[in-house]
Amino acid sequence: MAQPTPARARICADCDGFPVVAITTGLRNRDGSRQTLAATCRTCNGHGHTTPAATLARVGR
Repeated sequence: MAQPTPARARICADCDGFPVVAITTGLRNRDGSRQTLAATCRTCNGHGHTTPAATLARVGR
């Protein structure tokens, strides 16, 4: 059963909660493994969640 997500931890809409991915370059290391580059989500800066937008409060009348 899925756990509810807390209201403060909104999942990033751009990366869907997977903020860091490995991209293969097509080259191989000496041991035969692939060379990879880490790419982070620009929207959430690699956190996986975004902060809710600040709401404007009307002050005064």
